Amino acid sequence: MKNTSIKKFIEGIPKAELHLHIEGTFEPELMFKIANRNNIVINYESIDELKKAYNFNNLQEFLDIYYAGANVLMEEQDFYDLTWAYLTKVNAQNLAHTEIFFDPQTHTDRGVPFDTVIQGIHNALEDGNEKLGISSQLIMCFLRHLDEASSFKTLEQALPYKKWIAAVGLDSSENGNPLSKFERVFFKAKEEGFLTVAHAGEEGPAEYIWEAINLLNVSRIDHGNRSLDDDQLMKHLAEHQVPLTLCPLSNLELKVVNDLKDYPLLGMMERGLMVTLNSDDPAYFGGYINENYTGVAKALNLSKKQITELAKNSFKASLLSQVEKDKMIQKIENYYHNN
Repeated sequence: MKNTSIKKFIEGIPKAELHLHIEGTFEPELMFKIANRNNIVINYESIDELKKAYNFNNLQEFLDIYYAGANVLMEEQDFYDLTWAYLTKVNAQNLAHTEIFFDPQTHTDRGVPFDTVIQGIHNALEDGNEKLGISSQLIMCFLRHLDEASSFKTLEQALPYKKWIAAVGLDSSENGNPLSKFERVFFKAKEEGFLTVAHAGEEGPAEYIWEAINLLNVSRIDHGNRSLDDDQLMKHLAEHQVPLTLCPLSNLELKVVNDLKDYPLLGMMERGLMVTLNSDDPAYFGGYINENYTGVAKALNLSKKQITELAKNSFKASLLSQVEKDKMIQKIENYYHNN
C-alpha cells in the first residue's frame, strides 16, 4: 500500500454525508451578502464580529444565532445560493452523496412560503448532481420546540413535493422535548410514504433514542452519543445495525465532549455499531466533512482501515438504492487498495 498521509487519504476517499443542516452551512460572508441584497440589518458590524459570535457553550446558544442567521433568507435565490455554496465546498472534499436537512418552519413562521424554500434548495441540488456529480436526498425536519399542530401543518405543505423529499426528521432543542410529542405526525408521514430519521441522544437521555426507535420507527439516529449510557440499547443498535450519524466537531463546539480524544467513536466501532461521521452545521462548528474526519483521525489515531470502514458506512447507512451503495463501496475498496 502506498504511504499517503492520513490527511491526504481522507481528502481523496469518496464519502457521503448524512447529517447536514443546510441552514447550518451559512458562512458569514454569504450571510452579509444576502442580508445586503434583501435590505436586512444584522446585529453585527462586520464579518469578523459575526465569526466571533460563532462560539457557543451549548446547543441553545448555537440555535439562537442559527435562527438569527436564517432570518435573512427570503427569496428562492437565497436558498439556492446557500445550497450551492455548500455543494461547491464539499465537491472539493470528494463528497459523492449528501442527505440534506432543511427546516421549513424556521422560514414559514417568518412568512416565507414553503414553496420558495424547497424550490431554491431543490434547484441547487439538481445543479449539484448535473454539474458536480454529487447525488443527494432531501430530509424535511420538524422543529421539536414547536408544537405538534405546527408539524402537521408543515407535513401538509410538503405533500405536493413528495417526489423531492425522501424522509422527515426531527431537530432543534432536545432537552424537554421528548420524541413522543411527535409520534402521531411521524405515523402520518410514514403513511404518506416518507422514511423517518430523528435527532436523539445528543443532549437528551438514552431513553430518547429508544423513543426514536420504538415510537417513530426511524431508519437511523442522528447523533446518538448517549446510547453508551444504556447497554441494552447498544446491543439493540449493533444487532439491528441502526445507523448513528455522529458529528464530532459539532459535539466538541457544543461541549457534548470536552476533547476529541474522549470521543466515543472507537468504543462504538468495537461494539459493532454502524457509525458515520458528518459535519452537522459546518459554518458554525469549524469544519466540513473532511475536517470532521481529520479531527477525529488525529485525536483517536485512526488507521486507514478504520477510515475506510467509516466511509463505507456512510454509504451503507444512506438512503441510496442497494445498487448505488454497492457501486460506491467498491470505489472505496479500490481507493483503499491503491493508497
